[in-house]
Amino acid sequence: MSKPYRIGILGCGGIATSHAANLSKHPQAELVAFCDVETKRTARFNQEFAAGRAAEFTDHIQMFDKAGLDIVWICLPPFAHDGQLEAAARRGIHVFIEKPISLDMKRAESMTAAVEKGKVRSLVGFMNRFGGAIERFKSEMDSGRAGKPGVMQVRYFCNSLHAPWWREKTRSGGQIVEQIIHSYDLTRHLFGPIKSVYTYATNQFHKNVERYTSEDISASVIIFKSGAVATVTGCNGAIPGQWINDYRVVTERFTAEFVNSNNAVIHDTRDHSNVEKLVIESKRDLFRWESDDLFAAIEKKRDTRCPLHDAAKTQRLVLAAGESAEKGRPVELNI
Repeated sequence: MSKPYRIGILGCGGIATSHAANLSKHPQAELVAFCDVETKRTARFNQEFAAGRAAEFTDHIQMFDKAGLDIVWICLPPFAHDGQLEAAARRGIHVFIEKPISLDMKRAESMTAAVEKGKVRSLVGFMNRFGGAIERFKSEMDSGRAGKPGVMQVRYFCNSLHAPWWREKTRSGGQIVEQIIHSYDLTRHLFGPIKSVYTYATNQFHKNVERYTSEDISASVIIFKSGAVATVTGCNGAIPGQWINDYRVVTERFTAEFVNSNNAVIHDTRDHSNVEKLVIESKRDLFRWESDDLFAAIEKKRDTRCPLHDAAKTQRLVLAAGESAEKGRPVELNI
């Protein structure tokens, strides 16, 4: 592409700061518009990431109609999704959207239909798919070198009250839907189609915190169509100031221990008398890799690493996990 992509950011909150910082330095990007219901936020983003040259909006339709965007970065909390993506797609604007894409499947399906009808490219912010260690292990599985998938253990531990809206399950979807969804997505990304999920979840530590209705401990057992199994354990009551998200994966021929999506140790277990060890250390900027993938998809007219139609399957998984916890039984899936 000869000219940088004209990009607008919708929702100038916490995660948008990381995306704006990346895009403001990217040679293929030009931040031309910011939109938020709070004008102080758009003004701050404009000064910090566009030297005051971008347009500022409080209405996303006006931004879509007046700013001449090629791409919009949608960084809204889940309860605020009410047609912004669909409006962008109708105008031929490509879309990056942060997870979770919705609080129900009706909205997720509306979004998926909109990008298909508008023939625009989409990328959902499951950044861990771009980690150097995850990418390497995924290639080993796709090539068949890793053999059959077996077991995946995932842990997501933190200890924070977060924003007031985050604590309310009706607005955030709960910890599984809003936060641990990254971990659920990796199980799909590595092990493929899912048969069922069985979940226990409760508010164990925050019953006396006003309007805290999200779960703060949870455990899911995910059964894959291949016969493999994954467990995802979440907790918002662990070590304050630490965000622990690690994974262990066992396949027919490899065992991997991931510190995070960039760093892992992979053990080749094919020769029991000589187990080889591969250390993967990466410092990838996952936000940069996300933007690079979307730009390449637009140029080459291909799917991104996580288009909306694939992200909607992860959305279905976490919503089913919540349904399972409420009903006390497994939920069958075909995703």
